[in-house]
Amino acid sequence: MSKNLTKRAEDYSKWYNELVVKADLAENSGVRGCMVIKPYGYAIWEKMQQQLDKMFKDTGHSNAYFPLFVPKSMFEAEETNAEGFAKECAIVTHYRLKTDENNKGKLIVDPNAKLEEELIVRPTSEAIIWSTYKSWVQSYRDLPLLINQWANVVRWEMRTRLFLRTAEFLWQEGHTAHATRQEAIEETEKMMNVYAEFVENFMAIPVIKGIKTANERFAGADETYCIEALMQDGKALQAGTSHFLGQNFAKAFDVKFANQEGKQEHVWGTSWGVSTRLMGALVMTHSDDNGLVLPPNLAPIQVVIVPIFKSDEELAAISDVVNKLADELKSLGISIKFDNRTTQKPGFKFAEWELKGVPVRVAIGPKDLENKTFEIARRDTLTKEIVAQDGIVHYITNLLKTIQASLFDKAKFYRDNHITNVESFEEFKEVLETKGGFLAAHWDGTPETEEKIKELTKATIRCIPLDGVEELGSCMLTGNKSTKRVLFAKAY
Repeated sequence: MSKNLTKRAEDYSKWYNELVVKADLAENSGVRGCMVIKPYGYAIWEKMQQQLDKMFKDTGHSNAYFPLFVPKSMFEAEETNAEGFAKECAIVTHYRLKTDENNKGKLIVDPNAKLEEELIVRPTSEAIIWSTYKSWVQSYRDLPLLINQWANVVRWEMRTRLFLRTAEFLWQEGHTAHATRQEAIEETEKMMNVYAEFVENFMAIPVIKGIKTANERFAGADETYCIEALMQDGKALQAGTSHFLGQNFAKAFDVKFANQEGKQEHVWGTSWGVSTRLMGALVMTHSDDNGLVLPPNLAPIQVVIVPIFKSDEELAAISDVVNKLADELKSLGISIKFDNRTTQKPGFKFAEWELKGVPVRVAIGPKDLENKTFEIARRDTLTKEIVAQDGIVHYITNLLKTIQASLFDKAKFYRDNHITNVESFEEFKEVLETKGGFLAAHWDGTPETEEKIKELTKATIRCIPLDGVEELGSCMLTGNKSTKRVLFAKAY
């Protein structure tokens, strides 16, 4: 199997696009800016979804589903949110087509089927959900309301890239209502930590927790918490956000409750979400010039077994041993693929599973049968070992844990070596162009300075790190006083 991938060092963007398609994750569809997620790619998303869903439910959340369409007047109710998403909205204006009398076989919009009120195809669901919460919340006994939904949303992006930015994408969005400000802030922080735990422990991607600046904050939020990751090309990627909404949506939709004293108060809200953009992060953080490298915790196939044989008799003898091994591994919750296709040679299969990022490859031929051994290959390091049949289950179980930890450590080493303290704007520009990564710099705290830096360099403030320490300094652009470094980067 020929991979013919562009090398990362030559053209990282082209390498990424080719890899997503050639590894059978996704492809562009017949709808502009939209993608088809193929079975192998969707299998990875399903594993992400299942784990996140468990984590949400473990923290007390329940799933629900809300409509795809939002009446325009409802969408406009929270002004900041509506204005923030206005340029990305798709709008339904009519509900029927009819045959074109001048061109049979063609359909046109029926002018008599105009909607009384236009419908927005949801770019996010705060409006429809908070309008629903008005009838769900009357008393403090109804709170907290902890709801999540798995859904698709539409944002009419002009420049699209598979998984990273598409006109329609899959995600989850949590929307919660609370009796007190403090409780809502605690929820916001809790969900940021849930995301960080998932991304680090399952995706093997280290993240930095922080708060967005006012310029980068979610439209309609009082505060946006985020986790930021760094890709292999030195660009940042926002891996998840959690928003403290204050009482903004509660006031816009008049969501009130009677407190324990019987007084009416507006509730306090949060929203939080991650999307199929995480698939892009997974590909870009670990993969190499040979194809995908998947962390075992999210790989649809954790172990592929390739038999090497010349006759049906050899395949039958190998299959007896393999089936026994597969049953033992499956009983431990390890996902197995026994690639016993007779239509492809072992070399083709090795290349295919390497391209698809399967963490562990096991090969077994007639000599291995004689010697009671297996050949084990690691996808992350491309190294091989001969292992005795007796200890193979224990060996593979430990190897999967080792690969998971190793991928995280490798990504963390790269990330930590690409966080650079810079003092002047000249140094900032030089490091940004030659090294990339996160640039820790002093900023005077004004939106104007932030916007000017973005205009001059295309770098944005990714976050104000939560673990940052007080440090007196001067803004690298204006020279004005600063008390803390923030992280800048070019980003996806």
